[in-house]
Amino acid sequence: MWEQIVDLAHNEIVAYVGMLMILSAFFLETRDILHSKESPYLILMALGSGLLAVRAYLIDEWAFFILEVAWFAAAALGLWSLSKGLRQAGIGQ
Repeated sequence: MWEQIVDLAHNEIVAYVGMLMILSAFFLETRDILHSKESPYLILMALGSGLLAVRAYLIDEWAFFILEVAWFAAAALGLWSLSKGLRQAGIGQ
């Protein structure tokens, strides 16, 4: 099972999916369709950069890995801040 997951992550399709998620978020944000501090944008960024980070790790691209981990962390922290703010406002309980 683990070997199949690693084989899939080595596949270039995973890299293209991650890239499309990040580029879609960016494109939609620059067109004022998504906003960078809202969950749809942050989810696309977190998932896309997470996929690319795993791929970069598996193919030993360390500079790219660090970049993608930083993007993933920024998006994840943004999502955490949003959920924290919603809980404090009494929304989503």
